[in-house]
Amino acid sequence: MSNSLKDFVNANRERFDDKTPRASAWGKIEAALNQGKTSWWNSVTMWRAAAIILFGVSGYLLGTHQSKPTLATRQLSSEFKDLDAFYNDQIIEKAEMVSQFQRERGEGDDEVTQNLQKLEAMYQVLKEQMKKRPTQDVKDALVLNLLVRIDLLNQQLKKLDTTQPEKEQPSENV
Repeated sequence: MSNSLKDFVNANRERFDDKTPRASAWGKIEAALNQGKTSWWNSVTMWRAAAIILFGVSGYLLGTHQSKPTLATRQLSSEFKDLDAFYNDQIIEKAEMVSQFQRERGEGDDEVTQNLQKLEAMYQVLKEQMKKRPTQDVKDALVLNLLVRIDLLNQQLKKLDTTQPEKEQPSENV
């Protein structure tokens, strides 16, 4: 069926191509096209430009807000560094004493050592938080963690010291 239509169009092509539309027809077509014109508010280019501007302003505000630490945050960080160094020195010293006592007795890791490891893990998480967003609350939590570890080590040292077998004293029966 479609072959017969093709044949008809091909046979009568000259009769189809010799006609031109009236001038008023083109005027109506052009008027209909102009009605479909979009305003600049509906323009894709305008929305793209607005998105780029919004993205740029957001990036600028975000970058300038995070890159300037306030005086208070710098002061918190410097205060914490001093406290961290002081307490960590004490913790290292006491932890070495506890491990020396345990080696002398042939003891392995106990509950206190495991608790110290958990506190150390929490301390590292808090320290990362202090780097990202230093606040007084985070600083206080870090100092409390250090103090708890020192207290735990002191208790363990006291316990090991009191349970240490007394050395035999020389007898005076000579």
